[in-house]
Amino acid sequence: MKAVTMLHFERWKIWSIFGTVLLGLLFAMPNFLTKETLATWPSFLPNKQMPLGLDLQGGAHLLMSMDTNELKKDWALTLKEDARKQLREAKIGFSAVGVQGETATIKLVKPEDTETAMKELKKLIQPIGNAILGTSGNNIDVTSSEPGSFVLKPTEMGVQERIQSAMVTSIDTINRRINALGTAESTVVQQGKDRILIQYPGLTDIQRLKDLVNKTAKLSFHEVHPQTSAEQAEADRVPLGYKIYPSVDEDEKGKKYLLNEAVIVSGEDLIDAQPSFDSHQRANYRVPLQSVRRD
Repeated sequence: MKAVTMLHFERWKIWSIFGTVLLGLLFAMPNFLTKETLATWPSFLPNKQMPLGLDLQGGAHLLMSMDTNELKKDWALTLKEDARKQLREAKIGFSAVGVQGETATIKLVKPEDTETAMKELKKLIQPIGNAILGTSGNNIDVTSSEPGSFVLKPTEMGVQERIQSAMVTSIDTINRRINALGTAESTVVQQGKDRILIQYPGLTDIQRLKDLVNKTAKLSFHEVHPQTSAEQAEADRVPLGYKIYPSVDEDEKGKKYLLNEAVIVSGEDLIDAQPSFDSHQRANYRVPLQSVRRD
């Protein structure tokens, strides 16, 4: 004869299992109902639906690429202005300072000042990376192919660091923009070196997302021309290296500014900004600046 063994569960354990299953079904029930039905659902019952991902409910999928050429062009303009300022402070004469592609070029009045000028221009070089990890380097290179001529060019490491900084800022900006569309489980992540992946589940108006993301938000500070006004420049001619910008201030409708095209401070250079009061009286001269937001 064979002995038959029967499993015996205590009654409270059985009721606990059934109770857990019923609670699971109750909390899962809203996912099978429409939002209209849930609106009439009693408030004491669970009414939150589980957010579905892009693979389950569809939505918007965008892959954006950063305009690195524009970033390099702006940096070259900044290098040109930095070099001009550095040589002026050192009282070294130069006959030409310009931009060629992604580089800033300089021509001295006296070729014999080459060695002194090289020392001054090398002060613009900033170390980047991490020396402990063996990834240290410089942001720009300063070279001289012939006496009296210099070329300032961003290094590859410098360009990549600036791109990465711009990517972090862009992702933060895009996140804040698309959060205004609702509380969907959106995804904004970096892909590769210069691309951003945007996923927004459940969004049917994809063009709205494109319009929102593609808005340019670029803040930069430029030096105001110290002598010529925008009106004078329009009547005569715009000085080389300057451009006329209209004021966006509601209190200055119709007013225009004659600004240097070279960027003194850009959004990439700003880490944080907070209002504060200067408690010290300062008598030093301050260059008038005007912010420009290009849309």
